[in-house]
Amino acid sequence: MYNVAQVMEDKCVAKKGCRLCIMYCPEANCLDLNVEKMVAEVNIQRCKGCELCKVVCDAAKHYAIKMVAVSADGTLMEKAGEAAALGQAYQG
Repeated sequence: MYNVAQVMEDKCVAKKGCRLCIMYCPEANCLDLNVEKMVAEVNIQRCKGCELCKVVCDAAKHYAIKMVAVSADGTLMEKAGEAAALGQAYQG
């Protein structure tokens, strides 16, 4: 299990010009702008769970990104209390 970013569309202010998460994400094509909805979207297959997008979003006081646990088969685990431990994705 590991964590990936998930954008809460109702809190995302990309339509107002904010693209901080997209600009600061170190992984290419991980965060992109959905031009139909005008919100940021995460490609969970590319997300490494570094949380940099969440840090910059929270610093801007938008709080539109949360980290969600993903099982080894790629299934989002959104139940309360489920989260990967720090560094769990890198354990052998």
